[in-house]
Amino acid sequence: MRVKIISPEKTLYESEGTLLQLPGIDGSFELLVNHAPIISVLKKGVIRLVDKENKELKFEINSGIVECINNNIKILVQ
Repeated sequence: MRVKIISPEKTLYESEGTLLQLPGIDGSFELLVNHAPIISVLKKGVIRLVDKENKELKFEINSGIVECINNNIKILVQ
């Protein structure tokens, strides 16, 4: 799945991923390949991403919003 994480200052990440854990306002949740379409608000926490080489990356955020459609995931964060 294609993942793009964007802050107001710059693009933090743009590449392929296999697993994404997100801090949703109603609790943490995961997105995997072929996930159903979703738009959700994110709270302060850590985004955990596993890339196509099975490397784990973490991004601390204060808030944000995520959109997942057809294996294209866009995350706007602060």
